[in-house]
Amino acid sequence: MEIKPMMHCDMETGVCEIPATQVTTEATNIAAAQKPIKLLYFTDPICSSCWGIDPQLKKLALEYGPYFEVEYRMGGLLPSWETYGGRDVNGPASVAQHWEEAGAHYEMPIDGDLWLEDPLPSSYPPSIAFKAAQLQGEEKAAAFLRRIKEMIFLEKKNIARWENLALAAEQTGLDVAQFEADFEGKAVELFQQDLALARQLGVRGFPTIFVTDENDKRVLVYGSRPYEQYEQALLQLHPEVKKQVYETAFTSLFAKYSTLTSKEFSVISGMKTGEAEAYLRALHTQGQIGKYASKNGALWIKQ
Repeated sequence: MEIKPMMHCDMETGVCEIPATQVTTEATNIAAAQKPIKLLYFTDPICSSCWGIDPQLKKLALEYGPYFEVEYRMGGLLPSWETYGGRDVNGPASVAQHWEEAGAHYEMPIDGDLWLEDPLPSSYPPSIAFKAAQLQGEEKAAAFLRRIKEMIFLEKKNIARWENLALAAEQTGLDVAQFEADFEGKAVELFQQDLALARQLGVRGFPTIFVTDENDKRVLVYGSRPYEQYEQALLQLHPEVKKQVYETAFTSLFAKYSTLTSKEFSVISGMKTGEAEAYLRALHTQGQIGKYASKNGALWIKQ
């Protein structure tokens, strides 16, 4: 008898978890190659906890970016509802409630109504789309991933639909014809390779970040964690790292990031969340930044 996988999203641990399937024990080298440290990041485009750690990862990049690279791997959080059932997330309606709670917990805008209005049948299509984007370069792929996360968490766009994936590809500067060809071809195999690597490493939930050095020494940061845990993982493996001083003026931060939530701006500017929100509203009133208003919070946009 086949046991159905179960998704369990726990805000106490900050993990969207699925049971391990078949875990292999073969040695797998995930050592850093380009920079002294690598963050091997297993994620999923619909993972609310992954959206919740974006502020921490942005700050980490600003303070320690010269020392580490990020390698994104897709984990396959929702294969399909036919193979799903579980304690707290067992259908689209339960995801809607969980997302509302997760948004409040992480102070990141998440509109759960998507799951009542146009629920995704699977997170595999956007995951495969990310692999197609990666074939056109890591920088464009990261921008594409950010865009589809904005679409699903704030704009209630079903990112399993091709028209939304194609729009995101166009908006982030991808060659859409090549993207479509890869989405239907090579990217499917690359996604399967990500799932296989996740099994080899025993990944059970998202976000999972293996912080590794050039000798493949590893520190695991599992789930949504405070900024200091990501920082300490770097320092543990590479004590020589020097924290970078960066400019916190809004012009500098929006030059680096074309869109920011209030929480993200708060974390990277050093302002308290309420102060940051008021400051961003004032900038918008003055016409210095744009705004996308969602039900549970704004996305502030570089003008």
